Amino acid sequence: MKKLMKAAAALVLVLTAGCSAQQPAETPAEEPVEEEAVTVRVGSLKGPTSLGLLNMMNSAEEKATEGSYEFTILTAADEMAANVVQGNVDIALVPANLASVLYKKTEGKVTVIDINTLGVLYCVSADDSITGVKDLSGKTVVTTGQGTTPEFSLRYLLKEYGVEDCNIEFKSEATEVVAALQQDPSLIAVLPQPFATAAQIKNEGLKANFALGDAWDELNSGSRLVTGVTIVRNDFLAEHPGAVTKFLNDHAASVEASKDVDTTAELAVKYGIVEAAPVAKKALPNCALVCLTGADMKTALSGYLQVLFDADPASVGGALPEDGFYYVK
Repeated sequence: MKKLMKAAAALVLVLTAGCSAQQPAETPAEEPVEEEAVTVRVGSLKGPTSLGLLNMMNSAEEKATEGSYEFTILTAADEMAANVVQGNVDIALVPANLASVLYKKTEGKVTVIDINTLGVLYCVSADDSITGVKDLSGKTVVTTGQGTTPEFSLRYLLKEYGVEDCNIEFKSEATEVVAALQQDPSLIAVLPQPFATAAQIKNEGLKANFALGDAWDELNSGSRLVTGVTIVRNDFLAEHPGAVTKFLNDHAASVEASKDVDTTAELAVKYGIVEAAPVAKKALPNCALVCLTGADMKTALSGYLQVLFDADPASVGGALPEDGFYYVK
């Protein structure tokens, strides 16, 4: 079990934000532009946002992708941000709010080209009566992410569903929440994947009551609960637009291939995302891997960033991105 928990810790996203059911990939409509071949330097984080790339990485090794790629997987979001600013990567998969922060920091020199991961937060408990946000009224919820996007997302949902008497207790790490659930199965927790899955493996009495991303979608606001997005440096986009289109096509194909959870879980081990496949295999269907592009991407992401801005402007870089931030053709 310690091995499963270690695998879960390796898989969690540095800045997680919510949860939703898996959605189909949206394949870009445009054909790749003919241009001089270029190897695209792609950076991603050691967590759920890299899961959607795994089949693409494997296909690239076999020369079976439209484009040519060099992949780098990092563990820290700030390290990835530095690589983007310094021009060490051309395309990067980052937390949604970090993309907005980088847009502000670089004075608009990055563009978001797709949403790669929707929500990964689940309400977990042994209480079968909890089926949605309204059922958290009068309850205490244990979670992580105080002062960051998970807290902002949870408080937004509580407010929108009219829940004013839910008490939130914070732990510093998701592993602490899992340990608390093991000691007291009567607790209610909000956990990101794969910790939500790991908690259920550790205690069979626990269940995933609902996905916060599903609760968000039921509000019909047009926005979505977003975890990760893909950004490109604007100088690279201007010079190699065809390479970016090829990347989007390859990314969409990779997300679609991720529905084969057995193969993708093994690839997660191969590429060092986890040390063992069981947690990845169980968590993959709930990791909301997508390749959402165009106007749908802009609507979903801009609405989510607005929620974060309303909670704390600093969480998105102090100001909301302008329209040029969104790659819509």
